[in-house]
Amino acid sequence: MLILAIETSCDETAAAVIKDGVEILSNVINSQVDIHQKFGGVVPEVASRHHIENIKSVVSKALAEANIKLSDIDAIAVTNTPGLVGALLVGVSYAKGLAFGLGVPLIPVNHIHAHICALFLAHPKLKPPFLCLVASGGHSHIIYVKGFTDFEVIARTRDDAAGEAYDKIARILGLGYPGGPVVSKYAENGDENFLKLPRVKMADSFDYSFSGVKTSVINYVHTCRQKGEELRAADICASFQRAVNEALCQHLIDAAKEIKVDTIALAGGVAANQKLRELAEKFAYDNNMKFYCPYLELCTDNAAMVGCSGYFNMQAGITADMSLNAIATI
Repeated sequence: MLILAIETSCDETAAAVIKDGVEILSNVINSQVDIHQKFGGVVPEVASRHHIENIKSVVSKALAEANIKLSDIDAIAVTNTPGLVGALLVGVSYAKGLAFGLGVPLIPVNHIHAHICALFLAHPKLKPPFLCLVASGGHSHIIYVKGFTDFEVIARTRDDAAGEAYDKIARILGLGYPGGPVVSKYAENGDENFLKLPRVKMADSFDYSFSGVKTSVINYVHTCRQKGEELRAADICASFQRAVNEALCQHLIDAAKEIKVDTIALAGGVAANQKLRELAEKFAYDNNMKFYCPYLELCTDNAAMVGCSGYFNMQAGITADMSLNAIATI
C-alpha cells in the first residue's frame, strides 16, 4: 500500500510517500523557520499563506523522490487536528482534492498520534503497550499507547508546553528563534546548578506546569538587568534545561510505574534535545524499563509520521469523507 501523506499543522509544509506503513520512500519538508524568525514565533496568517504557495511543489517533489506517479497512490493521509486552523485547512483542502480526484480513501490523522507513530518508523519491531511523552512547542502530553490506534492521554501541561517555555526563555535572553535548539546550544557550556529552579509536581495527577520555571528565569533576568549585572546566558540556559528535562522525565517514569508498563518513549520536537534523550534513557535504565525515541529527523514535524499513522488508521477502518474539516484543538 502506498500512502501520500500531507502535514501542514504549523510552519512546515511536508509531504511523504509511505509504503506498507513503515517504509519511507520519500519525506520532503519545506520549513518556514527563517520567515518567522524576525517575529520571534510563528505568525498563523503568514504560515497559512506560505503553505498555499508551497504545497503543490512539496507534494510533487515527494512523488518524484519516491519515483512514483500520483496515479500509483492508494490513499491520502492528512493532519487535520490539532494545530493552527488556517494552516491545517490548507493541507486538508489539498488532500481532499487529491483524494476526490483520484477516487482513493481520505485518512484523517491526529498530529500528536502521528508523532508517536514516528517511533514505529524508527523502530519497526516496537509494539504497544507503552507510555510516550510527546513534547513540542504546543504540546506536553503523556500518552498511554494501548494499540496502534488506541491512545489515552494520561497527563498534559496546565500552562506552557515545554517547547513554548524554551521559546520564551530564548526570547527574554535575546538568543533568537526557535528557542529549543539555541537554548540547548548555549547550555552545553553552562553550569546546570547555577540557578535553583522549581519543579512543579501536582498532588493529584501527572500533569506538567512550566510557567513557574519560566517565570523564575524571567524574573532573574529582569533583576540582573535592573542591577546592571552580567547575564550569564549559558548558565541560565543550562539550569533551565535541567529543570524542564527533570520534570518531563520524572512525571513520565512516575506515570509508567502507576500504570505498570515497562516501556517508555519520547516523541515530538523537544525529543530532539540530546540532554532529554540521555536523561530519559538513564531514568529508564535505573527503573528497569526499556526506552525508545525516534531519529532526530523524525522528531520535528514531518509527513512520514503522518503516513505511518494514516496506514494504521486505514487498517482500523478510520477514514473520512469530503466533509472532513480542520480542528485547531482536541
